[in-house]
Amino acid sequence: MTAKKSALGRGLGALLESSNYERADGSNIGANSTGAIADIPLNLIETNSEQPRKEFDLELLEQLADSIKHQGIIQPITVRKISNNKYELISGERRFRASKLIDLKVIPAYIREANDTEALEMALVENIQRQDLNALEIALSYQHLIQDCDINMEDLGGKVGKKRSTINNYLRLLKLPNSIQLGLREDRISMGHARALISIESEQDQIYIFNEIIKNRLSVRQVEELSRKIQDKNTIITKTKIGLPFKYEKLNTKLSKQFGKGSIIKRNIKGKGSINISFKNDSELDLLIDKLLNL
Repeated sequence: MTAKKSALGRGLGALLESSNYERADGSNIGANSTGAIADIPLNLIETNSEQPRKEFDLELLEQLADSIKHQGIIQPITVRKISNNKYELISGERRFRASKLIDLKVIPAYIREANDTEALEMALVENIQRQDLNALEIALSYQHLIQDCDINMEDLGGKVGKKRSTINNYLRLLKLPNSIQLGLREDRISMGHARALISIESEQDQIYIFNEIIKNRLSVRQVEELSRKIQDKNTIITKTKIGLPFKYEKLNTKLSKQFGKGSIIKRNIKGKGSINISFKNDSELDLLIDKLLNL
């Protein structure tokens, strides 16, 4: 019995290209079964430690498991043979995990011949084509394809169906501070928020705006406007005048208004400095102390 391969998406389809696949019985999978669709026992399949996706939503897995229970596996997973009785998962880990939740014994799978690099490439390309990945997962997948699979930007664009500029925008996310990358992974901020933060050179300013996004639920437009203000401030700073990071500049302005003084916070390029509040006499000192104690 033969079954035609279903459409899988541009990049993955090219990687999995082959003619028709033969149906095989899982109990009789032999050395010549590469290229077939086989019902493989789940306990013979190992997950790939290099799988780019590390986190799976349990509620969504349970929903998928319920669908599989009623409709079966619509699209087979993809594996490669690593020994006579063992297979390694290339793509379809959500289907694999969901099937285990409902205690399925076997799962239909394409058996592919692939080395370590080819297997990783297939897994990454399939992941990128998914709709439920967050921006950081996509960025990390692009980085893996370039670094670990030795794919240049032009070929990568062809495999995943994306423009070079789009891929670059994702890769730039990996230059953000770790705390912001975590926020992106956890969907606390969007790709639009992150792109606005990339334009800020100071890491302290980036983290300040990130915290403002979380605290005040800033829109992407508001973040872009705040980023422009910081860029404009930084543009007019000369080499002989070291400006304060934005969050300290804002505090400095607040303190100056509070105490009716000039610049209070002073800081050099290495982050060393002082907080100075001048006074003319004891009466003014007493007034300053009262204000400080009541802040």
